[in-house]
Amino acid sequence: MTKPKDELLFLALGGSGEIGMNVNLYGCDGKWVMVDLGMTFADPGYPGIDLVLPDLEFIEKRADDLLGIVLTHGHEDHIGAVPYFAGELGVPLFATPFTAGLISRKLEEAGIENDVELNIIPNEGSFELGPFGFRYIPIAHSIAEGNAMLIDTPHGRIFHTGDWKLDKEPLLGVPSTPEELKAIGDDGILAMVCDSTNVFNDKASGSEGKVKRNLMRVVENIDTRVLVTTFASNAARLQTLGEVAKHSGRTLCVAGRSLDRIIENGREAGYFKDFPPTVSFEEAMNLPRSDVMIIATGGQGESRAALGRIAGNSHKIKLTEGDHVLFSSKQIPGNEIAIGRIQNQLAAKGIVMITERQEHIHVSGHPGRPELADMYSWIRPDILVPVHGEIRHMKEQARFSLEQGVPNAVFQENGDVVRLAPGAPKILRQERTGRLVLDGDVIIPADGQTLNQRRKSAYNGLISVAIALDEKGRIFGQPTLKLNGVPLEEDEEDFLDEVVDQITGKYRKPVGDVGKFNEEVRLLVRRAATEWTGKKPVVTVLLVEA
Repeated sequence: MTKPKDELLFLALGGSGEIGMNVNLYGCDGKWVMVDLGMTFADPGYPGIDLVLPDLEFIEKRADDLLGIVLTHGHEDHIGAVPYFAGELGVPLFATPFTAGLISRKLEEAGIENDVELNIIPNEGSFELGPFGFRYIPIAHSIAEGNAMLIDTPHGRIFHTGDWKLDKEPLLGVPSTPEELKAIGDDGILAMVCDSTNVFNDKASGSEGKVKRNLMRVVENIDTRVLVTTFASNAARLQTLGEVAKHSGRTLCVAGRSLDRIIENGREAGYFKDFPPTVSFEEAMNLPRSDVMIIATGGQGESRAALGRIAGNSHKIKLTEGDHVLFSSKQIPGNEIAIGRIQNQLAAKGIVMITERQEHIHVSGHPGRPELADMYSWIRPDILVPVHGEIRHMKEQARFSLEQGVPNAVFQENGDVVRLAPGAPKILRQERTGRLVLDGDVIIPADGQTLNQRRKSAYNGLISVAIALDEKGRIFGQPTLKLNGVPLEEDEEDFLDEVVDQITGKYRKPVGDVGKFNEEVRLLVRRAATEWTGKKPVVTVLLVEA
């Protein structure tokens, strides 16, 4: 059992070796604290699954030593798993007002708002948890109240960046200045745990202010209906789009419940004060095309989101030939096919599409190489710990930080227990980590029996065999086979006849050991299917005994 001694440990349970699902643990003097508790979205390798969650077995076994969960900001890959684990872990949560509002809604939806302690910390506020001291450091990102965490420990201070960028023209919030960040570095930083997402970008991520000006220019030159799709959680972009609508004299319509939640939560936290009023879908459709602008979810190709339904003619908002759709977002790797499908549907309607490839209408919320170099020079850590990236991103940031003069860089992956102090940084051991999935209302292992069976069925098909046995253990009547997804098409009847003949011909006498008989039939049917199709379907055998 790993219990921190007189040392400072770091352990990622998610987000190291992958983009998303960020969960980071710090251990000292027998206690642990968690920074962020995120989730990620499923890919085709998880059939029937929408959400992927971190496996927290390591800290669940040590829940008595966990002091609390500190949230840096409100993106789903940093807070999305909170409602699934906070009640079980039984520790207090800490977040700034905007993030706390999003978490509060999640807890209410899960029905556990009275079971979980949620502490709202003022912006730039501080608090203590056992041997750890925390201070929120405002930093630019694509959501309100993006924060780094300055963590005081008996062994030195940690600068945990969270998600960040540098922005000379932020439109939401006031990030720390270079002078303020230099002052933090002047007081000494043992380790900087840093976002690696855009390490391969040679240019800085860019300013939201420039995006606003470009969107204004693009929209004011369009004389038809305009729909802009962006990440629902990109509160800075929503603020920008509100200003674009006002500048262009267009009435605003918002399509997407997640957009409504972000706007409502932002207003409660003191943001979006000048956000224009919005109209219903019906009102928007009755306005002249040149007088309306729509903000919609679904820019990543989600079929059930607003844009997907609009493209498929199943939404109250209708687009007609000559209307414009602006993709004010970046394609997330893996979503290209889904996005392309929706764009093809829009193109078939004669919709004009503009993406970041044609116009500068999107900037990332993560740092490129120039920003990373600036942050290294301001914070001046003794150790750089890359997180929030795939292996290639984190390896490159480790290399880049050493090139920029950082004395030490530690490459680690989920499960690596890293001792940051005392002494030189060192990986001590590997703890088990993994993924869970939300399947309907049930949380199950991502590599467990259910999903493995579902994958096999999806790839190879399924054959169900029902056989009745009389009181003497002989086959009674004809076996019945049901095929699902087995590629036989017009040969199916011939295949079924052959398999039934094989079973009844081989087992004319009492079958004897029922368990052995069951397995023999399963293998017989699968071999026959393989001979006919080249596939190895999942075969289940149901025996009905008299």
